[in-house]
Amino acid sequence: MELMNTESIANGPTVTIGLKKFYNGNFSVTEDILAVEEPLEIKLGYGPSGNRKVSNVSVTMRTPGSDEELATGFLFTEGIIANRDQISKVEHLFIACRENKQNTILVNLHENAIPKLPEIERSFYTTSSCGVCGKGSIEAIRTVGPPKQEDIELFQIDSGTLIALPEKLRAAQNVFRKTGGLHACAFFDSAGMLLLVREDVGRHNALDKLIGAGLEKRIVPMDDGILLLSGRASFELIQKAVMAGIKIVVAVGAPSSLAVELSKEFNITLIGFMREDRFNIYSSPERIIFE
Repeated sequence: MELMNTESIANGPTVTIGLKKFYNGNFSVTEDILAVEEPLEIKLGYGPSGNRKVSNVSVTMRTPGSDEELATGFLFTEGIIANRDQISKVEHLFIACRENKQNTILVNLHENAIPKLPEIERSFYTTSSCGVCGKGSIEAIRTVGPPKQEDIELFQIDSGTLIALPEKLRAAQNVFRKTGGLHACAFFDSAGMLLLVREDVGRHNALDKLIGAGLEKRIVPMDDGILLLSGRASFELIQKAVMAGIKIVVAVGAPSSLAVELSKEFNITLIGFMREDRFNIYSSPERIIFE
């Protein structure tokens, strides 16, 4: 199941991927179109002409397109710039990278504009040799994450157990039932028994809470259970799963292209579009038993 084709659409690039689709008790080999996810490094240039400085401000995951608006909007909402008049030029930087992608953007301020930079630098994934690209982000995770391991005894789960998981999560979402405004993450054992569930307005926060609970309960690495996400599967959520040693990730929504790449790199079974009688398997399908 390799990436097969890419194309551009009005709202950003897409990628077509081969996968296995489970529907109504049967599975077939088909294709799906995913939104591309790549990192964007935002740099800020400022200071008088004789003493210009360039600071690395942030790296954010995004769908390529409208990068200038993303960069300037980020700087404004973070309080780093006060208005558009402070900006003299916004440009993509070419950094030698085998991926040949424009994932670094420089926002130059006028000489008299003084940015309000945070005292503590933000942490982000990048490599000095590659600049910022999808492969570079995955390689950076290799340096901080657990080593990739093949299952000594393959952890498997049957399709019927998988299909029952979303309803179990909904039953456990106490705050969501009252507000309808929260993301949730749940961790199940191989029999489909709910072990942990956490909610938050931010999907990343919900997963951090869940993994933190796993640390407290001394069950990390969480390599003998299933992670269920109430929304889509992004690169950052799969990265957190990698760190926790999770082998099976199920998302109610769609995965991004980089989430699929990362799952393949670290031998994670990634499932998306989980519904009552159907789901898509994007990587490592050998862990799923079809009834």
